[in-house]
Amino acid sequence: MKLPGKLELTNIIWLALALAGLLALVQGRWSLLFVSLATLALSMLPIFFAERFSITLPPSFTAFIAVFVVAAIFLGEYFDFYDRYWWWDIALHASSSLGFGLVGFLFVFTVFQGDRYAAPPIFVAFMSFCFAMTIGALWEIFEFSMDQIFGTNMQKSGLMDTMGDLIVDVFGAFVGAFVGFLFLKGREVGGLAWFIHDFLRENSRLYRKLDWPKPGAARDGKIGPGRKRVERGDPGP
Repeated sequence: MKLPGKLELTNIIWLALALAGLLALVQGRWSLLFVSLATLALSMLPIFFAERFSITLPPSFTAFIAVFVVAAIFLGEYFDFYDRYWWWDIALHASSSLGFGLVGFLFVFTVFQGDRYAAPPIFVAFMSFCFAMTIGALWEIFEFSMDQIFGTNMQKSGLMDTMGDLIVDVFGAFVGAFVGFLFLKGREVGGLAWFIHDFLRENSRLYRKLDWPKPGAARDGKIGPGRKRVERGDPGP
């Protein structure tokens, strides 16, 4: 497995999980050992998956995945953060749906090989939103199945928990899709567009027709140094 470079934060998280697992093994705390190893494995899984399809995950992506998995499983489930902090589940659903909205945008954008002028912004944004919501719905089905088959309590308050999660997913997915929409329009939203730039830069072979402004350059309407943006139907000088 070839790891992306500059994984300082991700490596720290992996090391902490490995140490937690080792400590749990010495102390005979088997549930903590299982949670530590499961969290470590799940945070590494996307890298194996990406390698299978010859995709390079930027350090920002791997760090986000590692932090999210730790927050959801290690802190959320084992240390009971879901019950300690009422907003914990909301924050995780919002961030995951936003992230999947961006991932959906990057996936759909590969169909157009990075050609901004061939990619209809509304269509790409809509498909990105649908992708994120599909993931959110499948997760709720997974929670329901776990509760019914194994007697867990992943749904907490049942229908209210499920609907609350889906509503939060709608907002997060919309923001992620909207960021992609604005990106196709040559605009940027805070630092979120940086994640898109980061992935495009690391996987340029998937976006062969890509001709994008560098981060921050979209504001002045330029694509690269000294080049004017060419609008659809305007071949330029």
